[in-house]
Amino acid sequence: MSKSALVYMGVALCAIAAVAFVALRNPATTGGAVDMSAVAAMREGDMKKLNFHPELRKVSEKTFDAENGTKMTLADYEGQYVLLNFWATWCAPCRKEMPMLSDLQAEFGGDDFQVVTLATGRNAPPAMKKFFDEIGVDNLPLHRDPQSAVARDMAVLGLPVTALIDKNGSEIARLTGDADWSSDNAKAILRNVIGTTQDQ
Repeated sequence: MSKSALVYMGVALCAIAAVAFVALRNPATTGGAVDMSAVAAMREGDMKKLNFHPELRKVSEKTFDAENGTKMTLADYEGQYVLLNFWATWCAPCRKEMPMLSDLQAEFGGDDFQVVTLATGRNAPPAMKKFFDEIGVDNLPLHRDPQSAVARDMAVLGLPVTALIDKNGSEIARLTGDADWSSDNAKAILRNVIGTTQDQ
């Protein structure tokens, strides 16, 4: 084999190795581990219940009823970080934490982040609207999962459950039960995850 052929082969092997290295470092291409250890180490109080998954989790592709009457899937939110909250009108802890989620939407909501609320099970639209009116929430969506299809697909057992979803539509963390989402710690965690520099 000629010297030039050996040189070309060496360059090609280096290029292949570089591509493989980048792919292995990128969870979006491999479905691999999510390196959120630094963020997880920040957790205090209620946020200790926010469990970061060692592997990215695929979110449901099932449809749900949007507030405007159309059908949606969670893929419609790709390109944004989403804090997805499963709730119901009969859920007392949901009533307690929903205003805090509303405050998060007011502070962080925008092109990069959305709080998305999904009422799962039998929740009549008038009852959902009354629920929000009574607690003074007017900036969160009244989406419905009437057959609990999305909830079942994502192994939601009990309410409330809140999932943190990345821009690629993969679940990276989950909190079961209600939590103090108004805390400085919760906001600091979200800032680190979504990469914002907003003031407290």
